[in-house]
Amino acid sequence: QWQFVESGGGLVQSGQSLLLSCTASGFSLDPYSIAWFRQAPGKEREGVSWISVGGDATDYEDSVKGRFTISRDNVKNTVYLRMNEVKPYDTALYSCAATTADPRRVKYDSYEYAYWGQGTQVTVSS
Repeated sequence: QWQFVESGGGLVQSGQSLLLSCTASGFSLDPYSIAWFRQAPGKEREGVSWISVGGDATDYEDSVKGRFTISRDNVKNTVYLRMNEVKPYDTALYSCAATTADPRRVKYDSYEYAYWGQGTQVTVSS
């Protein structure tokens, strides 16, 4: 049975760092591009970052550019999101999702992502 498990969230102060992890079990992440999404209370889900199958291409939503870094370790079957200099507006439930489509084409269209985790909560206090 496949499973995506996100971890690493928590309550931090503005300006601090977090490392989110997304680990797959029951299937290999090798053929999938992975994206991180987030949803704040009362707001629509938005894409944060994606990484291609080989890890050679990445993308970031404008508000996180220069602060967040996505990476993957296919041996550990895990994708990471390093969050530096977090802000209160980064507060959200962060989820990872997998797609076999080219993320350069589908970007953050959630309908193109077939596998989703339950999410990990990030709360940033000012």
